[in-house]
Amino acid sequence: MPHVVTQACCGDASCVYACPVNCIHPTPEEPGFGTSEMLYIDPSTCVDCGACVSACPVGAIVPGHRLTDEQARFTDVNAAHFDPTGDGATRFPVDPARRLPLAPIDKPHQLAVDSPVSVAIVGSGPSAMYAADELLRQPQISVTIYERLRRPFGLARYGVAPDHLSTRSVMRLFDDIAGNPRCDIRLGMTIGRDLTLDDLRERHSAVIWAGGAPTDRRLAIDNASAPGVHSATALVGWYNDHPDHDHLDIDLATPRAVVIGNGNVALDVARILTTDAESLADTSISRHALSALRSSAIDEVVVLGRRGPTHAAFTLPELIGLVDHGANVVVDPDDLAHAPVPAADDATTRAKIDLLAEVAARTPRRGRRIRLAFHRSPVGVDVDTDGRAAGVVVAHNTVDLTGAITPTGTTDTIDAGLVLTSIGYRGIAVPGLPFDDARGVIPHSAGRVVDDGVPVPGMYVTGWIKRGPSGFIGTNKTDSAETVASLLTDLEAGLLPEHGRPRRRRILSRLG
Repeated sequence: MPHVVTQACCGDASCVYACPVNCIHPTPEEPGFGTSEMLYIDPSTCVDCGACVSACPVGAIVPGHRLTDEQARFTDVNAAHFDPTGDGATRFPVDPARRLPLAPIDKPHQLAVDSPVSVAIVGSGPSAMYAADELLRQPQISVTIYERLRRPFGLARYGVAPDHLSTRSVMRLFDDIAGNPRCDIRLGMTIGRDLTLDDLRERHSAVIWAGGAPTDRRLAIDNASAPGVHSATALVGWYNDHPDHDHLDIDLATPRAVVIGNGNVALDVARILTTDAESLADTSISRHALSALRSSAIDEVVVLGRRGPTHAAFTLPELIGLVDHGANVVVDPDDLAHAPVPAADDATTRAKIDLLAEVAARTPRRGRRIRLAFHRSPVGVDVDTDGRAAGVVVAHNTVDLTGAITPTGTTDTIDAGLVLTSIGYRGIAVPGLPFDDARGVIPHSAGRVVDDGVPVPGMYVTGWIKRGPSGFIGTNKTDSAETVASLLTDLEAGLLPEHGRPRRRRILSRLG
């Protein structure tokens, strides 16, 4: 029985390169790799060798005969990706010439540079750690990572739900990278306060900015700043012990919360707010959040989407995890009745709609629940006499297959004492670097920072601050590889100064 990818994997392509028969897609060479919700194993090609299981850093791949009941749905998900129309015509025909002992993988190019080279990376999230991993393949290069927080790994630590243990386990890989003797991590270092950008450029041959997209997109509706309104990002930081958010006063003494936006973060916070607090006691959740959740009065979390299920922002694996792992999910059948039908070969979206229809047909059970509501745009936050959030005023919409929204003219108010906005992240300008304010990114060309189209010598960028807040943890691996390739090309071309390895105390992170 073939192996199966069973979750929203980190997508770092280790399994692709380990597979001897090229049965895992999309590969980094295929256009869908950077945007795919997960990787998929072709059941007609898989030879059950198990190489992918050993290669996967987060335990996302399971032999078919060992699938649990909660994972069984992923068998069809994997198969449908290769035969979405059911006519037996696979989307990824395999060239027999590629059936090698191991799938092709490029060996690191050896630099034509003899002197030691020092590279600085600002930030220690996934994009930074993948960039460090690429750089450290070159024995001449040492890396110094500057992180403003006291613990490393960015959103891998502070942005992943505490009960998503397999996804959080990617930090073990990052800890291995940090353990390289040519890698220094300097924690508690803020660029602009402790060191300037010019200081870094004087100390290092090159600087890679991997600062991410640390702020939320603002919701431009009435009373969006009223007490009781928070960003979902802040709530995630609150329950993950992020030092920027651990002081928040989150009032859970309300029967209903509304999350505006329906991406994976929205589903995460809805699940945490409705789960049995005792089931989180043995996770890394902050103790103050656990205490608050134990006395929470929330009975329902409504997750709002402006569009319909065809354009839902959450991924299929996230939805499967929510529905099949015990959450009490409710969907109004009317929200599905007029959903545009996705293209015939869009197996992922069709699977989402089929699963939502299955949920809508179930008899709702008692207890805390998550209500997925579609076709509703927030137009304002209703407040009580004290000015605190008391509900969300929503306008009903219709949506066509292109995603275009047409208001119906109907509005209503969803009562809620806690309102969370989850409409995306945004990068912030870095003093001394160009910035595209419209997109919230640092402009670049293949990872080289550019100012009015001209490369800024020695400055590179990777991650969300490079491409915008899109993709998954593993997307950063391909993104960082592009940036590092540009840096190494410039180094060999003599466009970067060569600096010796900085003499400083080494700070090695340990997974904690």
